Amino acid sequence: MNIQRVWALFFSPTGTTERVVTAAAETAAETLHIPVARCDITPLSVRKAGKQFGAGDLVIAGTPVYAGRVPNVLLNDLKLLAGNGALAVPVVCYGNRNFDDALVELRDILEDGGFHTVAAGAFIGEHSFSNVLAKGRPDADDLCKARDFGNEIGRRVEDLECPFAPVAVPGTPKPYKGYYKPRDRQGNFIDIRKVKPLTGESCNGCGLCAAVCPMGSIDSEDVRQVKGICIKCGACIKKCPKQAKYYDDAGYLHHRTELEEGLTFRREPETFFTFDAIK
Repeated sequence: MNIQRVWALFFSPTGTTERVVTAAAETAAETLHIPVARCDITPLSVRKAGKQFGAGDLVIAGTPVYAGRVPNVLLNDLKLLAGNGALAVPVVCYGNRNFDDALVELRDILEDGGFHTVAAGAFIGEHSFSNVLAKGRPDADDLCKARDFGNEIGRRVEDLECPFAPVAVPGTPKPYKGYYKPRDRQGNFIDIRKVKPLTGESCNGCGLCAAVCPMGSIDSEDVRQVKGICIKCGACIKKCPKQAKYYDDAGYLHHRTELEEGLTFRREPETFFTFDAIK
């Protein structure tokens, strides 16, 4: 196929998805001997602007997994991406629990947007709630596998001929399963949707947290004020140079501890390609 440019497209508040997608996209471009470009849709203004692609583009598109699905705050924004016949590779990055229906959902969103999906991947990144769960991932081994993935993408699309079916991936076909819901020790569902971060005394008001919030919810004039929704992406906490941001909600803290204590095993990346069978 006549691919002229590879795109690394990602929503990545803490940088984990960005690192995976960038490694794969850069290697695919090297394999194909064509340029690579970045499209960071993490900032709210960029997401709302949308993006047009075309038949000469190969777009490696990544999002994190929130509660087993594509983050619901992205659903309308992802519809603003127009494929116009571009090839696409959906990639999800999850915090060592499970990617559930996120990958099949992202594939379907891209297909509905005029992209043709030729491969897909599920990678692991440090959990947004924690600096313990999947700590430091994607690590060197993960990024090596992302580059291998990119090389294989480039190698395969060179010989790909239309028409072809969307890449087959694990997951429940539409309608997808519901969002993952944590439970407390008594088995009751924990609802943390309205929980917002607090600010400790070490804060010096630098405003970095407001700048990195992908929802634009932290007041840049008074960073202690969270004026909009919080999606628990972890950006304001993990990027704060003073470690001033934190949560104190009992349900949130229980869920974080449960994840950290129960998911100590190491999950490995999974990749899928057009014409491969799902085992």
